[in-house]
Amino acid sequence: MAERVADEELRPTTTEGYKPGEKKSVAEYAQLDAEDESLARWKASLGIGADAGAGDPSKPKLTLHSISLESATAPGGKVTITLDNLSKEELENLKKSPITVKEGVEYNVAISFSVGAEVLSGLKYLHVVKRAGVTVDKLEEMIGSYGPRPEAYVKRFATEEAPSGMLARSGSNTVRSRVIDDDGNVYADWTWVFKIAKDW
Repeated sequence: MAERVADEELRPTTTEGYKPGEKKSVAEYAQLDAEDESLARWKASLGIGADAGAGDPSKPKLTLHSISLESATAPGGKVTITLDNLSKEELENLKKSPITVKEGVEYNVAISFSVGAEVLSGLKYLHVVKRAGVTVDKLEEMIGSYGPRPEAYVKRFATEEAPSGMLARSGSNTVRSRVIDDDGNVYADWTWVFKIAKDW
């Protein structure tokens, strides 16, 4: 039952009447409506040219490299959770020693990811923050559409302010995060923990 509730909370909002377009390969996008200037600009923004190949089918559609909490007041300017080698054991250790965020600071969430063989459209990042089982925050941010390339993309989301006060400092916050597209395909789903404190 708890799993179903969490999935409901991590369901992206939808726009009534919107239907995602048909998925195409990189080569199909490259040949699509070559005379359409606005489409040509969109394809160029995804790195798709007339000579586009099929991408690398051996690579995953999306590889999530890291998630960062960035704040100008944090030591070194940011606190990073690296997901490359984040095993179940490391996630369990994170629950015992959560990331510390200073109360009242401004911060933003950033993710680093790579796209494999296909154009991924309508990507969104969602997370639900719970303290003692009660939802205290929810974030839904558009990531956008991205084409395959060897270099990682980095997407930074809107700045938020960490809560402050004794209640905010009373316990850990469990965050369930997800990267999903406009067809409902989930590319990453993980849980991490942070706590609010008087200082970093």
